[in-house]
Amino acid sequence: MGILEFAKPVIVICTRDRARAAAFYRETLGLVMTSEDNLAAVFNVGGIALRVSTVADFVPHEHTILGFNVPDVTVTVKALHEKGITFNKYKGFNQDEARHFDRTGHRNARSMVYGPGRQCAERHERVR
Repeated sequence: MGILEFAKPVIVICTRDRARAAAFYRETLGLVMTSEDNLAAVFNVGGIALRVSTVADFVPHEHTILGFNVPDVTVTVKALHEKGITFNKYKGFNQDEARHFDRTGHRNARSMVYGPGRQCAERHERVR
């Protein structure tokens, strides 16, 4: 048994503009904010804490930092499109119109991929 095998993870996402990021997670993605202090805004994501922390000189990553497994990707993508979220299509990946895929190129009806970098869950990082 590993030391952290049964520990619940905490997701930490950095941003330069925590107020805007918090509004995105709360209002656009519909996550429930459980607390906020001078260090982070904290959201509940499927029973896991998501901490959105301010880092003044943060540079957004050019890869996915957060993804979600959802019961119906097509319905979820449509709902996110209606909220103004855009999805990228990448050359060399077998993606359908909902922009989802798995690493083998087979359609994975339960996975939703956000990435790289500055879209969906990371969209708020466009603030400079």
